[in-house]
Amino acid sequence: MTPTPSGFTILASAGQVPAKVVTNDDLAARMDTSDEWIRQRTGIHTRHIAGDDESTSTLCTTVAQQLLHQAGIGADQLSYIVVATMSPDYATPATAAQVQGAIGAANAVAFDISAACSGFVYGLHLMQRLLAGPDVRYGLVLGGETLSRLVDWTDRSTAVLFGDGAGGVLLSNQGSGQYLGRDLRTLGDQGAYLTARALHGQAPSDAFLHMNGRKIYTFAVRAVPRSLQAAVDQAGLSLDQVDHFLLHQANARIITQVAKELDQPLDKFPMNIAAVGNTAAASEPLLLAETIAGGQIQRGEVLALCGFGGGLTVGTVVLRY
Repeated sequence: MTPTPSGFTILASAGQVPAKVVTNDDLAARMDTSDEWIRQRTGIHTRHIAGDDESTSTLCTTVAQQLLHQAGIGADQLSYIVVATMSPDYATPATAAQVQGAIGAANAVAFDISAACSGFVYGLHLMQRLLAGPDVRYGLVLGGETLSRLVDWTDRSTAVLFGDGAGGVLLSNQGSGQYLGRDLRTLGDQGAYLTARALHGQAPSDAFLHMNGRKIYTFAVRAVPRSLQAAVDQAGLSLDQVDHFLLHQANARIITQVAKELDQPLDKFPMNIAAVGNTAAASEPLLLAETIAGGQIQRGEVLALCGFGGGLTVGTVVLRY
């Protein structure tokens, strides 16, 4: 059944990455790898790494301030702040609560969601429901990560992949944008394929991020096309009517394979993985902000945003920008 399109307008989009850049050659100097090996297998050239004075909450706060400034909205006008992250500063307070306090959004209810690389898309779906309230008008959905603090920098299989950053959107239930369709799935029986920061681990290595790369790749190239097709079908559209597919930037080879599976041109799948690597929940909002700022995305176009990863999770939301 095709849902009735609901008001869901992106008023502003923004992203923030740390100033420190780590290149593939930098990593090759400290472990058994090379620039060529990393590029061929992942498409990554560089990644940004948080400094001592940066954290998930500070990156998200900067993005929130940029969003309010762009839209000319006061922080006191926000009703909700949702932050997607798998690398918060604390177990409590929530990153969203830290952002709420830092920007002075006294009227906003703020909380985090943990769905790894699907977190931002899950957050968009949740915010669409929250904005349906009669007295609600504005909400922030942010994705932020400092994954560099979860990575074993001697492990070639993970250290080359991940970076830090934050991105987000300011949303309103007013305006010309529309929420058209969605597909969200969780495969908890496969969650052991991607884990990080075990709270009751018996070995020091349990604190680091561990991934079965082969299993995750197989999951992604099967689950992502299905999710995209299901969400587009629910929206009552064809794949050809989607102007841009904004996928989680996990691996350039995955994105290329998804485009092939869907029989869609690769130029409809923008990528920034070369510059920022895999930033988990920050991935889709960073890409969205970059493509909007660069003029690649225009008002009225149809976007399909898809996240996939830890949980295991996959999620797609279809919007009219």
